[in-house]
Amino acid sequence: MESEQIEKVVIIGSGPAAHTAAIYAARAELSPVIFEGLMAAGVAAGGQLTTTTEVENFPGFPEGIEGPALMDRCRAQSLRFGTRIFTETVESVDLGSRPFTLRSDSRVLRAESLIIATGATARRMDIPGAGDGQLWQRGISACAVCDGALPIFRGQALYVVGGGDSAMEEAGYLSKFASQVTIVHRRDSFRASKIMQQRALDNPKIAFLLNHGVVEARGDGRLQSLLVENLGSGERRELPAGGLFFAIGHLPNTGFLDGQLDLDADGYVVTRPGGTQTSVAGVFAAGDVQDKTYRQAITAAGSGCMAALDAERFLAHG
Repeated sequence: MESEQIEKVVIIGSGPAAHTAAIYAARAELSPVIFEGLMAAGVAAGGQLTTTTEVENFPGFPEGIEGPALMDRCRAQSLRFGTRIFTETVESVDLGSRPFTLRSDSRVLRAESLIIATGATARRMDIPGAGDGQLWQRGISACAVCDGALPIFRGQALYVVGGGDSAMEEAGYLSKFASQVTIVHRRDSFRASKIMQQRALDNPKIAFLLNHGVVEARGDGRLQSLLVENLGSGERRELPAGGLFFAIGHLPNTGFLDGQLDLDADGYVVTRPGGTQTSVAGVFAAGDVQDKTYRQAITAAGSGCMAALDAERFLAHG
């Protein structure tokens, strides 16, 4: 049944961007609503941080904090200021006219402004041993900048899967902590830019394993070795490994928009330079759904603040 009430601000998402937006909107007396999703994109409410164990680079936590605990605190802060949170996934939106219409499987809401903070899901290889409940987050990660400095990876032989700029960048970052970093790529050449390739080639701690794929992760409680396959000969061998990092891209969670907002070639929401305004007036985007460069909790939180302030100004001035 369609709601007769028109909300001032509705936020779709459950990570740092969404909750920061909610905190700022609530303090501005905009009575925000959050749709936090229900296992959206295979990730529980709280976003990608719920798949991260120790977070050591978020200001204010000198001893570090578990990713899920950090998001629990963000959620509690949103609730403290009066945010209403629905643990439902938005299935569709109608941005053709204001107020906008949002539909979940349980309700229909109308909103004067909308903040998209649905994030992006890191691509993970579907190989034996690397899944949830196996060695994922027990030596296997999809974010070197998030996890690479953790003590478990220091002085270890680390592996990065990928062939683009992200793989080169992550390998360079990991080389500061690892005994050696090996980039594993399925082809005999990289798609990374020449300058990024050269940086990796010039780094004495980075090695390359071309025409190879990782086919299994092995370990007892944490990653101990990888089974790799020569994709030309089919030969397989087991290599000692202290860490495996997937650098094979992200998928922005924008499918529910059904093409109603401008997206870039990779599917990220396009926002106005210096702000969070999208191609539709009154619709704003924050966090990883519009950021394919930084993808950090702190930058997501910052853009969530920007989106709330942008929405407040929009509502005040039309």
